[in-house]
Amino acid sequence: MECLGKSVWNYKKIIITPPDNEIYKKIIGNWDGIAKPIDSLGDFETHIAKIGAILRNEHVDIEKKAVLIMCADNGIVEEGISQSGQEVTLAVVKNMGLQNSSVGKMAKNAGVDTFPVDIGINSEQEIKGVLNKKITMGTKNFMKEPAMTDKQMMEAIDVGIDMVRGCKNQGYTLLATGEMGIGNTTTSSAVAAALLGCEVSEVTGRGAGLNDEEFEHKKRVIADAILRYDLKGKDVFYILKTVGGLDIAGLAGVCIGGAIYHIPIVLDGVISVVAALVADSIVPGVRDYLIPSHAGKEPAMKKMCEKLGLKPVIYGNMALGEGTGAVMMFALLDMIMCIYKNGSTFYDIQIEQYERYRK
Repeated sequence: MECLGKSVWNYKKIIITPPDNEIYKKIIGNWDGIAKPIDSLGDFETHIAKIGAILRNEHVDIEKKAVLIMCADNGIVEEGISQSGQEVTLAVVKNMGLQNSSVGKMAKNAGVDTFPVDIGINSEQEIKGVLNKKITMGTKNFMKEPAMTDKQMMEAIDVGIDMVRGCKNQGYTLLATGEMGIGNTTTSSAVAAALLGCEVSEVTGRGAGLNDEEFEHKKRVIADAILRYDLKGKDVFYILKTVGGLDIAGLAGVCIGGAIYHIPIVLDGVISVVAALVADSIVPGVRDYLIPSHAGKEPAMKKMCEKLGLKPVIYGNMALGEGTGAVMMFALLDMIMCIYKNGSTFYDIQIEQYERYRK
């Protein structure tokens, strides 16, 4: 997939067309014709209806699926906010390229393609099996200077949008977000606190297992940065470039691309959801193209999902990232689609159909 290479979007002029409500209603009607109690598959029925409305087709086809995994390093790691150093990002992404990481193994089992993307790993190595869309060698330490320049931020968003365009051209009908980058729960918490206007403690978790002292230090770093740059109430672009990450910007582009090209985007965990919040803040209406997967254990998840009007269906207390929760959601959607496409109708078994509303 080739990248556009420079920002070509005037985001203020993008107008998102809502999913097709008539298709949505047709799919709900189709569900009602299947021999089961009304709404008995709960949120999964409405998720399939939403996907069909996004695709503009009541004959929902989600056979060809992929996870777009944005991989980047974060300069804030210099401040000791993580157990691991940036070398771990490179090691894990190498494993991703070989499809040996957690998401690679899960995706292979589910019949899903993975596209790891080097959007900003702090290494000059070409990584086998990983798409090279590197913007820069990781972000800056935002305790010293803004994480990205305007140009770097916009190019990262463009990469995400263009990845969706390329996937659409290759026939993919359902995409998911994934990420890898040591320090990205810190950048995500900083962006979430600034966008939501809430206290840092309300949206910051321990990430990859910080002890009490390290956790308190992480929260102080984020709070200091928000105060230093006076981020609360500021423009989303200013917040993203100041304390965000290239992975977040790239995933925001994926979410925007889903809305532009009418491809449903299944979100993963906290980094994916903060990217979705960024995307919907940049281009209102993006949220209508997003499908939640799991609730995660990072405290920011609940507040952001509520803000976006999203209701996760998997409650597993997970925090692995990479897109693993989204791949689980793919598997669940495939099972539900078996019923939508092949379920017995009331006519088939010759019993009277349930009525949605009794007269």
